[in-house]
Amino acid sequence: MEWMLMAWHKFADFSGRARRKEYWMFQLGVVIAYIAIVVLTMLLGAISETLAYLGVAAYSLLALAAIVPSIAVGVRRLQDQDKSGWLMLLALVPIANIVLLVFMCLEGTAGPNQYGPDPKA
Repeated sequence: MEWMLMAWHKFADFSGRARRKEYWMFQLGVVIAYIAIVVLTMLLGAISETLAYLGVAAYSLLALAAIVPSIAVGVRRLQDQDKSGWLMLLALVPIANIVLLVFMCLEGTAGPNQYGPDPKA
């Protein structure tokens, strides 16, 4: 649970490095929250259409709230591999998302790099 919340605590920190575990646990936490909201929205929709709109609003608020932390942890993840955080702009190019996904799966550089000390140390 600590790893899922770490990116929320550093939600606007674009400096430093983030381990793979921090990145992927944050993504897992967001996906679990999305699934929980969707299930809740479906249950509320069975009761009342008006209540279903509350679920849609909650989903939208989570999506808006997760934008900055997602970008920040992605930038720190790229910096862990000694790559520029500007590579996060690849997320805007449809096919280049695959390259970004591969970068997020690669191990970071061992030891300190230009973005800071090794987060595993």
